Formats: sequence, C-alpha cells, structure tokens
Amino acid sequence: MAGLLDLLNSDLGKSLISGASAKSNTSEQKTADVLSMALPVLMGAMKKNVQTPQGAAGLMGALSNKHNGGILESIGDIMGNGGPDEGLMSDGAGILKHLLGGKQSNVENALSAKSGVDPNSIAQILKVAAPILMGVLGKQTKDSNINDGNGMNALLGSMLGGQPKENQSLITTLLDSDGDGSILDDVAGMVLGSNKKKGGLGGLLGGLFGK
Repeated sequence: MAGLLDLLNSDLGKSLISGASAKSNTSEQKTADVLSMALPVLMGAMKKNVQTPQGAAGLMGALSNKHNGGILESIGDIMGNGGPDEGLMSDGAGILKHLLGGKQSNVENALSAKSGVDPNSIAQILKVAAPILMGVLGKQTKDSNINDGNGMNALLGSMLGGQPKENQSLITTLLDSDGDGSILDDVAGMVLGSNKKKGGLGGLLGGLFGK
C-alpha cells in the first residue's frame, strides 16, 4: 500500500499541491510542506474515529457513497484554472468539521506554527486536501474490498506507514508515542516541539474525540 508521501510525489499529489497552492495563494513548495504534515494529521483523525463501531460505519458509508474515488478521475480539471471550485471547498469544510470538530482552528494554528504559513492559508489547503484524501481512501477501500472497521483501520495504518526515514519521527508520534490511546495530542506535541500539557494545545487536540 502506498504511503502518504508516495501520494504527494505522484501525479495526483502534484495536482493536489498545484490546486491547493492556487486556492491558498501559497507557493507550491510551502503548500507541499503543509500537506506533508496535514495529511497524516487528517488520516490520524480518521484512524482514531474508526476505533468505534459508529465512527467506522460513518466513514465506510461516506466512502461507499459520495467519496468512492470518482473525484480522482477528473483531478486535473478540478485543480486547474485557479484551483477547485466552491463546491469542493464546501465539501472539504464539511469533512474537516466532521473529523476535527470545534478544535479545527487548533490544528490549523499548530500547522501554521510548524510551517510558517498563516492559519487562513492552512485552512484553505486543508479544505482542498480533505475531499481528495477521502477520494483516495474510497478508491483504496473499493479496490481492496474492505467492508468493515478492522479492514479500514488496517488500510489507514498502512497508508500512514511507508514514510522515508526523515519522517519516521512524525509517524511514530502520530501513532500515539505515549501510549495513552490518543493520537492527536501526540501530533500537537510533534508539531509544536514540546511535551503535552494538560489544558494546552495538546490536551485540546487529544480531546477531539471525547478522549
């Protein structure tokens, strides 16, 4: 299974970077840097979500219906001419709200602090990326004939793996380095370069899914 960095280096990834760059008015290099951190955060949120039967059923339903991979067939047209239209951006906003809840701004601020890109541009990049990531998952789910939460959990784990050595620390942290069962608080610690503190950003991110 291809990892997320492989995805960014593919033609699909290049189209995603180009479209997100245009929509956020951010250089392609900076956009790629943001996406290399943002995609694991979003996928980590999905992985956390599928740990419950309700979360797994919700994601599987979305992937089998709206996000079945069809978007990938016209990615060049979608990302061209100044970036994606408002329909895709609205779709992305809905996905992010579902995944990150009321703490979305904390994720955006954390990514901003790490990348040097302003939070508003981060928000635009995330809105572009979310439907494409869902489309990739939908296609992989269909191609691999995945039909339950266990299979989805394994798929997400395989995509989070396979990173080059320089990104191993990112993935290790993402997959709950402190063993508390929470993924996103560890991501916050990685992004901010500091240890998790109760009540701080790490605690807020760790509480996204009612932890």
